[in-house]
Amino acid sequence: MTDLKAREEQLKARLSELDGRLHRIDDHLKTPANPDWEEEAQEAEMDEVLEELGEVGSREVAAIKAALGRIEKGTYGTCVKCSEDISDERLDVLPHTPLCKDCAGELAAERAAASPGIRQPRPIKPQ
Repeated sequence: MTDLKAREEQLKARLSELDGRLHRIDDHLKTPANPDWEEEAQEAEMDEVLEELGEVGSREVAAIKAALGRIEKGTYGTCVKCSEDISDERLDVLPHTPLCKDCAGELAAERAAASPGIRQPRPIKPQ
């Protein structure tokens, strides 16, 4: 496994980046509405996008904090569902993930089955 100290620093750097981004989003959303109704309509659309980005960022912050907690407890890199090791390759891509590839796939399949009306992305086929 990659050095835990390096992984912890990576997570903390991402947390700091997200914190700054979320504060900028929050600051923008607190600005008063534009008196020009056409401008206000465009700003309202942009605000909806920013709110969604803020929600996604907040979920990532929670996942990173949980990963930092697992580092502190000594359980980082172990799947919280099946207790198998999470591969370094997966942690390189998603350092805050609590699940191994197999358990993440099972969860995605369960969610897809629970939401049949939502189009799921097709897997990329190797060429």
